Amino acid sequence: MLTAMRLAPSSRIYPLATHEMATLQWGPSEGRLLIALHGFPDTAWTWRTVAPLLADAGFRVVAPFMRGYAPSGVPSDGDYSVRALAGDALALHELLGGGADAVLVGHDWGAIATDLIAGRQDAPFSRVVALAVPPLPWINPTRDTLRPWLGAVARQPFHSWYIAANQIPGLSERAFDRLTAKLWRDWSPGYDAAEDLAFLRDATPSLAYRKAAVSYYRAIASKGSRAAFVEPVRPLLSLQGDQDGALDAGFFPAVQARAGEGSRAELIAGTGHFLHLEQPELITQRILEFLA
Repeated sequence: MLTAMRLAPSSRIYPLATHEMATLQWGPSEGRLLIALHGFPDTAWTWRTVAPLLADAGFRVVAPFMRGYAPSGVPSDGDYSVRALAGDALALHELLGGGADAVLVGHDWGAIATDLIAGRQDAPFSRVVALAVPPLPWINPTRDTLRPWLGAVARQPFHSWYIAANQIPGLSERAFDRLTAKLWRDWSPGYDAAEDLAFLRDATPSLAYRKAAVSYYRAIASKGSRAAFVEPVRPLLSLQGDQDGALDAGFFPAVQARAGEGSRAELIAGTGHFLHLEQPELITQRILEFLA
């Protein structure tokens, strides 16, 4: 069984073209670089249980607060497309001098940015891990997976209502605390998110930050977000909880069928959307097995 002391991370801020990016860091400075991207509604503290385990395995884990989440800045260009999120991760890799053996791990929106980078031939990451959101082309059904896929399509609108709500200017940012608490309850049933929601309040201290967090959804139709519909060309591990209240688990048979050579997909029993917080030892074990 993997174990690690819950050590406090160090922190460092890096200048990017449109904003400053704050990071939490665990592990040896000379270790193999692993950049971990969080999603919505979450913060870099989401990696506080997995990162020490990865650090014990020799990795240098760097978890940024994504654009628009304090203490990172609100970007001056107002761009919240997936391409912009991916660009931040690539810029951070360059600033860190990560090398070609670096690893990228993402959850939720971080996973979508990770999936986009995995589709680039020039991606500076040798392997990538996507938690909760697989590469979007992998969700397309095959003939053998059509029946569960159709069931998932019918149920998914009941999971995705918040996406429409986030499109209404001023609505979600003003109801942000109630909205995000409900999403954590719905997405990972039974998980106590009190600590995570406290971190989230710290990361969204003003209306400008709350608007930034929901603006990821308002950029869905942009060209920069449509770029996320790309097949990975890097080996990719996709993990999803079978109790995920955000993305219906009925899509998983299609995802598993489309995972190509060198890639893997696994449905984790008894976990919801925030699977790395619910079962950190198991998720870390799966990541280390894949990277080995």
